[in-house]
Amino acid sequence: MVGGSRLRAWKATLGGLMVVLAALTACAGPYQYYEGTGIHDTTAGEVAGGWENVEGTRVVLRKDGTALLEKLDGQDFDFEDGWRLSGTGTWQLTDDNGGQVVRLTLTARTRAESRPTATATDTSTPEPPSTYAWSFYVDRDQNDELKLFFFHGDPDIGNTYVMTRETGS
Repeated sequence: MVGGSRLRAWKATLGGLMVVLAALTACAGPYQYYEGTGIHDTTAGEVAGGWENVEGTRVVLRKDGTALLEKLDGQDFDFEDGWRLSGTGTWQLTDDNGGQVVRLTLTARTRAESRPTATATDTSTPEPPSTYAWSFYVDRDQNDELKLFFFHGDPDIGNTYVMTRETGS
């Protein structure tokens, strides 16, 4: 009988551990463990130029490290607030173990507006920031064309906000 009690105690402990592990990993979406695209061969000259999104966003990354932003949405959970920022800023191409990232910083906001399809859950939407920073992952599509993206919304879902080369650029 003593062996049966130990076995039940062992099963209960193991079951409890499984519940704790399940709870800890329940919020671990694809973004939370994203390590980058593995792209390391892009130059700043390739990244410079006009970029657009299907939502009407436009970003111009100038060769001198300055940037022009029009209607750029917030990254991560800030996307849920529904604001879109326009203005000027700076950018730089960085490289780490996971791949290259474009760091874009809005330094002077000229306009803030709401996205028409905003999903803000609170009627008292926070004031859009006057400065903001984004991190765009650098990737290539199936035709080896550059694309820039960041994750937005709930990280468990893994939604991406993709910027492609501006038509005509």
